[in-house]
Amino acid sequence: MPVFTPLTALLSQLADGLAPLAGDSAMAAAIVAFTLCVRLALHPLARAAARGERVRTRLAPRVAELNARYKGDPQRMRQAVTELYAKEGVSPITGCLPSLLQLPVFAVMYHLFSGSGGALRQHALAGAPLGGHWLDAVRAGGVCGPQGLVYLAVFAVIAAVAAWTYRRARGTAAQAAPLPDAPGAAGLAKFLPLLSFGTLITAALLPLATGLYLATTTTWTAVERALLHRTPNEAVPAPGTVASTK
Repeated sequence: MPVFTPLTALLSQLADGLAPLAGDSAMAAAIVAFTLCVRLALHPLARAAARGERVRTRLAPRVAELNARYKGDPQRMRQAVTELYAKEGVSPITGCLPSLLQLPVFAVMYHLFSGSGGALRQHALAGAPLGGHWLDAVRAGGVCGPQGLVYLAVFAVIAAVAAWTYRRARGTAAQAAPLPDAPGAAGLAKFLPLLSFGTLITAALLPLATGLYLATTTTWTAVERALLHRTPNEAVPAPGTVASTK
């Protein structure tokens, strides 16, 4: 399709430029480089999301106080919480934007390397076709065969990042301000951290190229979040008090 032609040309040019270093795996290196460029472009949104997360954590005691004060008036409680967040200049949807904006890139990457019409599916990473699937590699040489080892390496990176993300998400969920009187919010908060392991399942079912994209972008996310949240913890105000701001 014409809409995919510019990205096909861009990845091919990147692969040509990386060929002296990456050899036959130049296209795989181009996918990594392209993914890093996309994430770099989205970094300002990630910084805004990190700020919003810190603010919501700092405001958690005040949100709990509002929940108690307007327990019998859910509408007034939601309004009060919304006003509180508005004063701090944060929005609940800010943290979702970096992930949502990656979905079109993920869809395009899948199209370019899947099916008989995949324009770039003939390329390989250490002998494993980028348009191939994990089960194909297992049938070709077993789980620990030459191609299977490539998939295991990608899975290992994704699993390690998912485990780190899971532990961190559980800690963040325990500190963050709850959604005001949202049905099932408690159960959802427990379930959401498990979604980090869904990336591993996705990588096992989709072409190797998309698994490589997922491994790269999730690793970037983990490093980015670690760096953005490395600042000293802000003092959390006691209920009924107002946090000082500079």
